[in-house]
Amino acid sequence: MGLGYSEEDERIIAEKWEELQASCAKICKNEEDRNFIKRAYFLAKEAHQGVRRRSGEPYLLHPIAVAKIAVDEIGLGVKSVVAALLHDVVEDTDYTVEDMERIFGHKIATMVDGLTKMSGVFNADTSEQAEYFRKVLLTLSDDVRVILIKIADRLHNMRTLGFMPVNKQIKITGETFHLFAPLAHRLGLFAIKSELEDLCLKYRFPKDYEEIRRKVEQTERERSEYIKRFNAPIIEALNRDGIKYEISGRVKSIYSIWSKMQRKQIPFEEVYDLFAIRIIFKAEPFPSEKTQCWQIYSSITDIYAPKPGRMRDWISMPKTNGYEALHVTVMGPDGVWVEVQIRSERMDEIAEKGFAAHWKYKKASISQNEDEFDRWLKKIRDALNSPNENAVEFLDNFKLSLYTSEITVFTPKGEPRIMPVGATALDFAYDIHSKIGNKAIGAKINHKIEPITTPINNGDQIEIITADTAKPKAEWLGVVSTTKAKQAITSFLKREQQNNLERGIKIFEERLAKFNVKQSGRVLRKVIPAYECTTKDEFYSKVGAGIINLNDLEKVLKSSSSSKILKFWTLYIDNNAGEKGDGNAQTRPEQFVRAECCDPIPGDQVVGFRDPDTDEIIVHKATCPEIDRLASQFGKYIIKNEIKWSQHKSMSFLTSVEIRGIDRMGMLLDLSKVITDDFSINMRSVAISSHDGVFEGSLSLYVRDTESLNALLDRIRKIKGIETVKRLAN
Repeated sequence: MGLGYSEEDERIIAEKWEELQASCAKICKNEEDRNFIKRAYFLAKEAHQGVRRRSGEPYLLHPIAVAKIAVDEIGLGVKSVVAALLHDVVEDTDYTVEDMERIFGHKIATMVDGLTKMSGVFNADTSEQAEYFRKVLLTLSDDVRVILIKIADRLHNMRTLGFMPVNKQIKITGETFHLFAPLAHRLGLFAIKSELEDLCLKYRFPKDYEEIRRKVEQTERERSEYIKRFNAPIIEALNRDGIKYEISGRVKSIYSIWSKMQRKQIPFEEVYDLFAIRIIFKAEPFPSEKTQCWQIYSSITDIYAPKPGRMRDWISMPKTNGYEALHVTVMGPDGVWVEVQIRSERMDEIAEKGFAAHWKYKKASISQNEDEFDRWLKKIRDALNSPNENAVEFLDNFKLSLYTSEITVFTPKGEPRIMPVGATALDFAYDIHSKIGNKAIGAKINHKIEPITTPINNGDQIEIITADTAKPKAEWLGVVSTTKAKQAITSFLKREQQNNLERGIKIFEERLAKFNVKQSGRVLRKVIPAYECTTKDEFYSKVGAGIINLNDLEKVLKSSSSSKILKFWTLYIDNNAGEKGDGNAQTRPEQFVRAECCDPIPGDQVVGFRDPDTDEIIVHKATCPEIDRLASQFGKYIIKNEIKWSQHKSMSFLTSVEIRGIDRMGMLLDLSKVITDDFSINMRSVAISSHDGVFEGSLSLYVRDTESLNALLDRIRKIKGIETVKRLAN
């Protein structure tokens, strides 16, 4: 506890409290509601008295800010504001959940408990962070508002992340990008999802963020003039039809621009869809909202030609998160494709405030039928209560259900079901029931018999064929994409493989004893890749099942260390990393392992992760999705010191490059000349195919670092006929 707040602190607190009260005016029905919020505020003020955040500001400003986000940006009510004000009281002060129940009632106590961080003893096989997330998500079974407040809490923490040390920034941005942004997306909080992604980019890749922000700002005038020209005939048509509306041009988020640049490996100047036009209309009682949307669509496509296959109808079949709108891409002036989004005021509120608005409108409607959002929530509750899955596996599988595009398929009786893009008939079988999935042997897709592993498409009608003798196979895990299917298959395989696992451990230990070798992380580090396994459990299971025999174990144990270890990297250790200090760094040679998922090369920005099983430091590209997953679940193993490549450049690294262009005589010769003669780079392999005058292919090259690779790619782009060149991410 501190010594109290200064007069200036008290002035700022009073100012922010007044702003929150003004925001709460729209949700307080009476004096009782206002007093309920005041009681929570004064208790929080007393509990956090004198405490400061890392930024130096009074801690009380944090719960006030979270409460304001909850009411202004998410649209929550009085109980949520009270819970937001109290969300850190139990965790950080002497108050207990029982005190909350006595003072504020059972519902507030339950919400505050759900918001209180995980503490106590954890299972050694699970991650503390994953267990914490699981506990937070378990509140979905009781009250979704807890999750929404948690997202508000994370948003404010991200807005003030600049005061945290670098290793904490990596951990928090990893958590945010891996779970909180997708969760905000699934709960329909589009604006918050976009801001969380932008803030992650700002702290993980500050130079990229600032460059895109600056370029968006520089092109604003030109873009505004184009939008004005594009909108003019649409405005004329809508006015003529007597429609009450607002029309605006929305620029893409910085993260979405960066993501497209990374995905397509193109510069900012080649991102053409920087903005979208949004039309929000005031719905009339008659005709229906849906009809009015289509009338506006018709007016727009009378003016501009629509792009075939780019119309998105989320009115007839809303997204799982409740999102409703019509999207159409049309050819605007100067040959530019422009996306136009059409929404009613109700649809827009749901799009911006997500679940809270969705629930408000549902309660106001006559129909209380279960919708897609309810069905998704039910699936998540079932998954959360699965007894056969540890927290880390749960978190990996849960994320699959968050960030995905959707298709609609139909049962034999015509019942529509929402599935993720990329789902297979097997996913559909498990979506119907886990027993159907476990016994599935094939499917009738649109009345034609297909393998159970066949991908399904929008509008397919699917019937599952089963057999009593069928059972799940391990390879199915590589086929399915839904959380429910992965959980059911994993659960079945775990029961079947447990005996193999125990038997494998016993066999391996007995075999090691013959050679007087004690089992250790170093031993496992040798044998696991030698037998083409990725985890020790996989290795033990295959030994126990007889798939792996250990006849050559002695030879493996005597072999030299893994060639993946790079002894010439240097770890720059700054004892003041992320803190205020003189920044004097000491250096120490370390052994690292290059992550196979992204194969970093000298010059790439990298992040280190210390494997808790082997104690090795595994280095990933900073852009690698796997490092976000690891940071979100095992943040304490992220290397807090800065990792840089040493100056040693005698070794070459294998990397792959994808090329595409117009085929012509001598193209391959020109490519070879640039690569081998001009840059003295060795090629491991070349695979080129040509069809109808267009060629595409890949090159495997040995390069020293990203600087020499980027110079080569720039030179290849200048070869006549080359359209695109990009480095492939493994």
